[in-house]
Amino acid sequence: MQATHDGDYYAWALEAAEHLRAGRLSEVDLNGVAEELEDMGKAQRHALASHLKVLIVHLLKWRYQPGFRGVSWRLSIANARDEIAELLEDSPSLRPKLAALVERRYPAARNRAALETGLAEETFPSNCPFSEEELLDVRYWPE
Repeated sequence: MQATHDGDYYAWALEAAEHLRAGRLSEVDLNGVAEELEDMGKAQRHALASHLKVLIVHLLKWRYQPGFRGVSWRLSIANARDEIAELLEDSPSLRPKLAALVERRYPAARNRAALETGLAEETFPSNCPFSEEELLDVRYWPE
């Protein structure tokens, strides 16, 4: 069987893995495998950015709407931190990208916090008010 990357992805991936393990490189779609590896790296970076956005949204809500603090927000913050820690543990090369990801995702997090709280977007700082250390520190809760 000669599965194709675009036809039956699952069969293609299993077949490529089998050929690689057997050392039959001439039977492997090397360009397709390279694309998949790049996409896997992008997916990890995207997941980290997504969890950072969720974390920032909830930390902003925590700081700017103290009267609404509750278990749900606390769990969302803890879960985002846990997911981020696991991603960084599995892919430590992502850690140096944290600052750039925070900077890139902060505008969307700020907008989301405004939408969720009903507060004007201008209520929130134009730049992320949380350091990398604060974002990742499970003991940090903004007041």
